[in-house]
Amino acid sequence: MALKDIPRNANQVSEALGMDYKTVRHHLDILKANGIVTSLGEGYAMTYFLSHEMEEGYAVFDEIWGKIGKKENKRDLRGKA
Repeated sequence: MALKDIPRNANQVSEALGMDYKTVRHHLDILKANGIVTSLGEGYAMTYFLSHEMEEGYAVFDEIWGKIGKKENKRDLRGKA
């Protein structure tokens, strides 16, 4: 989701999400290997962006993610009750 509107390098993704840089790189590598993101450049300048397939299917992803989020919120509320 952090790459939907603007391509970013791993450091920018790390800052945007408030996550450790190495963790972000690990996840970007997994997303890239699975065709969710693509990249351009090398090293620290490598910029990541959504793949063409992900761009085309983003509405479906967003719908699924919305349903998952609702389930997670219900679990959180049950756990706090």
